[in-house]
Amino acid sequence: MITHFGKLLALLLIAFVPVVAQQQQQQPAGNSSPAPPPCPDKQSPPPKDPNQPAGAQQQQPQPVGTPSPATPECADKQNSALGSKDRLFYALPNFLTVESGTQLPPLTAGQKFKLQARSQFDYMEIPWYGILAGLSQARNTSSGYGQGAQGYGKRYASEWADGSIENFMVAAVYPSLLHQDPRFYQSGKGSFWHRLAYAASRIVVTRTDSGRTVFNASEIFGSVTAAAISTYSYHPRDERTVGNTAKVWVTQMGLDAFTYNIKEFWPDIHRHFARKKQQTPADPATNPPTK
Repeated sequence: MITHFGKLLALLLIAFVPVVAQQQQQQPAGNSSPAPPPCPDKQSPPPKDPNQPAGAQQQQPQPVGTPSPATPECADKQNSALGSKDRLFYALPNFLTVESGTQLPPLTAGQKFKLQARSQFDYMEIPWYGILAGLSQARNTSSGYGQGAQGYGKRYASEWADGSIENFMVAAVYPSLLHQDPRFYQSGKGSFWHRLAYAASRIVVTRTDSGRTVFNASEIFGSVTAAAISTYSYHPRDERTVGNTAKVWVTQMGLDAFTYNIKEFWPDIHRHFARKKQQTPADPATNPPTK
């Protein structure tokens, strides 16, 4: 499963390297986007008009609970507990990625579990694990599962369980115990190779809930725990060895490192296609010129 997934992501990243390079060339060096205005506080009273006479009746305040107008950035902050709505290549859930320059409040333990559950039980995961199970059956990996419909069913259940256990351990269980932030914060700065190294380093470096940079114990210990649970519980008996557990552990961390690289560059790729779509001229057949 993991080998095929890694190869697929590698091909996708290599294919989009020119797009990322073009995005960086179009942005002038040293030019930074202006900081967005601060998000309004819903409970703050309206500012007092200095020209209003003393004792004059002020305007009627907004009813309690009425949302204030907010920019998209403010909406993201206010809904941070729900994660983003982004999807890698418009398909796979990418709800735990934070774009560069965005500051979000820390997640509670319950929010970490809810965000990971939202990703793991997303509708796109159903066909995704089906593809992985099909690739595994074609290569006859985990031969103890056999072939045919029964073998495919066992592989599908194994692929889904492997992914679920590893993702929950790395992004929910250990981050809650160790007070670490499971979200990936995109860099968005520097050269292609600098950003590539930054994303890969997130395997061993992460943030705490308070924003400090620390050793990513959630990734290291979470992935080894998941590898041990899956290997010694439902995998075929001939795979239940320490060597195979270590192999699964290292492979999972390598896959996570590569996925971080995809998450680092996906916002650039997404903006590139969005800009292309906006620049597409209108079809004269559907929009004839007026006389």
